[in-house]
Order: sequence, then structure tokens, then C-alpha cells
Amino acid sequence: MLHEKDSVHPRPVSEDAPIRQERDGRIPSTVWQIGIMMFLVNTSFVMSYSFSGLYLKHVLAASAISIGILEGLCETISHVMKLFSGMVSDYIGKRKNIMVIGYVLSVVSRPLLAISNTFCLVFSARAMERLGNGIQASPRDAIIADVAPRKRIGASYGLKRSLAYLGSLCGGVLGFFVMKCSGNDYQSVFAISAIPAFLAFLILLFFVKEPRRFDHPAITAEAPLPAPKLPPKFSIKNFRYLSPSFWLIMIVNAIFMMARMNETFLILRMNEGFQPDPMFAPIVMIVFNIGTTLSSYPIGIIGDKFDRTKILFIGIASLVVADIIMYSAMTKITMYAGILFWGIQLGSTQNVFVSLVAEKVPEDLRGTGLGIYWLSNAISAFVADTLAGFVAHHVSLNAIFVSSGIIGVFALVTLALLLNVIHHTPKRRRRKIQS
Repeated sequence: MLHEKDSVHPRPVSEDAPIRQERDGRIPSTVWQIGIMMFLVNTSFVMSYSFSGLYLKHVLAASAISIGILEGLCETISHVMKLFSGMVSDYIGKRKNIMVIGYVLSVVSRPLLAISNTFCLVFSARAMERLGNGIQASPRDAIIADVAPRKRIGASYGLKRSLAYLGSLCGGVLGFFVMKCSGNDYQSVFAISAIPAFLAFLILLFFVKEPRRFDHPAITAEAPLPAPKLPPKFSIKNFRYLSPSFWLIMIVNAIFMMARMNETFLILRMNEGFQPDPMFAPIVMIVFNIGTTLSSYPIGIIGDKFDRTKILFIGIASLVVADIIMYSAMTKITMYAGILFWGIQLGSTQNVFVSLVAEKVPEDLRGTGLGIYWLSNAISAFVADTLAGFVAHHVSLNAIFVSSGIIGVFALVTLALLLNVIHHTPKRRRRKIQS
């Protein structure tokens, strides 16, 4: 085994060396740049996404089960690509280049959706958008873990997500006004949503830089130098270097995500029971994103100071509470309260899961670990959306909250059973070269 050495100053080496992390506790500018990009991308996404389900149902006469299958397939495409792109970014050591490819697809998907007048074209546009999202997601999240101080990883992810959800909030507001001003013209909303997506692409292209790299992340003699990393390989054999605690977290995440059907079903339920006017759709997303925006950054800060696995109880319990409220809702106000809790559960769980992945996997396999996390989401999201579509078609839209709540309780029980094992499983920060 190679021995560790001490050094006062790191020496610059090739780009394949480890990435330098900030040591002063500040959130790096790269995180802010990515957060602003996410603000714009989510503004664009929610403007179009808020109305896509209603457009399919009321204009193209698509059934609830076909909408569920479409959403499930699109999310599956996205999450599968997150695994592939994460592994590629570890292998080539270049994360920004992969992100550029993903953002190009996302930008192009907006005008394609605007000219879509058949179910197949809408599916193609949604699939392209989700493909682009999948390509850029894991490299994007890996960059944040690469540059953020270890004691500020949760806060960095929380900041990025809060800015992203704030963009979703703005997207709902803009979608509402564009829909009103255009006289309920879906195509106009879809076309205008391309503008913020293009602005985000320009920020990525001209402002976001690959992090500066050094031979070791230690800055002073008081910070011991870790053993050097193995050269990354593009191979599923790298999975064996991921810690047991990581895989246990993936089990909890997979069960939990099967309870999280797509927000399209919340819009359809509100439309069926309380709001026949399609103008309400962005309001649902606004309320949903208020919950995510208000919860994500505080949960990130709390997670940096306390055991993240225990914080997951808050998020999963919020989903169960949301299901109970929405199932029993008799008024619009009660339904919106449930949607608010639905947003809180997203802000309270995704940030924690991603932060745990960044902590539990070796540093040079962060892209791979995040890719596996998103793949787990893909499989579970397909099951969740397909199940929701099946229940809505054969029982009722309101019944989807029963199935979601039951799975959510099961996720809570699973987390409780695995909590001590996850907590006491040692973390391996990096792989070591055998002499």
C-alpha cells in the first residue's frame, strides 16, 4: 500500500488529478452559477410541464393510463441516462462537456413541444427534454460535490435546489400569465418556455468552468494527504467500491420513490374535483414549489450539522401527511395544503439523498454513485406513475393517494429497520492503489 505524505502546498498536476475543494466554508461561485442555471431551466420546464398533462387530456384526448405510461417512460429515460452520464464523467474527468450536450437537447425540446399536435410528437418532445435532463444531471451534481467544502455539501445542494425550486415557482407564475394573455393557447406557452432554457445554456457555456485540479485536496500540513486514487475506468466493476451503507440507502430510496407519483396527477386531480379551468394548473405548481423552496436549503443546513438519515423521516412522513390531506380534501384550500406538504417532502428528501450519496461513495466515483441513485429513481418512478395511472383509470384519481400513502408508510418502516446499519457502516472516502 502506498504511504501517505505531508505537504504544505499542493502542486498543480494534470487534469486527471483530484479536484480541489474550498476550505474556508464558503459556498463556491460554481454552485451559485449552477443554481442560477437551474433557476432558469426550471422556470422553462414548469411553464411547459404545468400544461402538458391538460394538453394531452383535453386537446389530444389521451387517457389517464396513457399519460401515466408516457410520464413513466420519460422519467425512466431521464434516470437511466443519469447513470450513463455519471459513469462517463468519472471516466473522462470532464463534467461540463457532458452537461453541454444535455442542455442542447433540453433547449431544442421546447420548440418541438410547441409544434406538437399528436400524442407521438408530445412524447418525442418530452422524451428529448428528459433525455437532456438525464445527461446533464449527474455531472452537474458531481461538480457541486467536487467543489463544495465537505462541511457545506448539504448547504450547497440545498442552495442549488432552492434556486431550482424558486425557478419552478416563477415558471408557474409566468405560465399562468402567458396562458391568460394568449387566450389559453398551449402552443404559445410551450414556445415562450424556450427562452429561459436558452439563457441557462448560455450561462453554462460561458461562465461555468471545470474545477481547478491538484494532486491532493489538502491545503495545509494539518490536513493529512489521503492516498492517491485509482485511475477511473468506465466499468460496472466500479460498483464494488461503493459502500454497503450506500446500497442500503438506495433500497430506502427505491421504496420511497414508488410512492412519489408524478405531479401531473395532482394537477389532474385538482382539475377533476375542484378546478375545471386549465388556468389553475400553474397555481398547483406554484404551491408545490413554495414547499420545496422553503424546505430544501434549511434541510441542507440542518443535514450538515446532524445525522442526515434521521432527517429522512421528516421528508417521508411529509409525503404520508400530504397523501392523507389530499385524499380527505373537500375544498380547494385543503387540497392546496396537501400539495404544499407534497412540495415539502421533495425538498426534504432529494437534498438529503444526494448529500448522503456524495458522502458515502469514493470521491472519484461520485458521478457513478449519483447515476445509480438516479437509476433507482427511474425504476421506481416508472412503477409509481404506471401504478397511479392504473389506479386512476380503474378506481379514481383520489384513490392514488391511498396507494401512495401505503407505500410511504412502508418506506418509513424500512428506514427505521435499516437506520442503525446505515449509520454505523464506515464511509470509504476514496479507493487506494495496491502496491
